[in-house]
Amino acid sequence: MSKRRRRIFSREFKLSAIGRMLGGEDTKALARELRVDPKHLHQWCHRFRIGGAEGVRQAGRPRKPVVSEEERAKTRTTDLASARKYVAELEAKIGQQQVDLDFFRQALRQVREARRPSEGPGVRASTRSSKR
Repeated sequence: MSKRRRRIFSREFKLSAIGRMLGGEDTKALARELRVDPKHLHQWCHRFRIGGAEGVRQAGRPRKPVVSEEERAKTRTTDLASARKYVAELEAKIGQQQVDLDFFRQALRQVREARRPSEGPGVRASTRSSKR
C-alpha cells in the first residue's frame, strides 16, 4: 500500500487558479490540467470570496502569532484572577455539600433510632408467606 505525498501549493498558484476559475474556465478541465482535486479549487475560491487574497492561505503550516511580554503578563494576571475566582466558587460548593451531608447524616441517625428493633426478646417472629 503506497502512501500519497501531500502536495503543497503556493498562494500565487492558488490565486492564479482562482483567477482562471472566476474567468469562466471549466473547473474539471482546470483541475485535470493543474492536477488538483476540484474540491480544493472550490475551497480556494470560497476562501477568496470571503477574505480576498488574504483569505487564501499560504502554503504550509500557519505560524503562531507573536505575543509581546506585556500581553503575556496581562494574560497571566487575568488567568490568575479567574483561577482564584474559580477556586472560591469550588470552595463554596464544597461547603454547601458538607452542610447537606451533615443534614442527611443527622436525618439517617434519627430514622435509625426511631425504627423498631427486629430482633430480641418480645419481638414477633416474621410471618409466613401468603404462598402455600
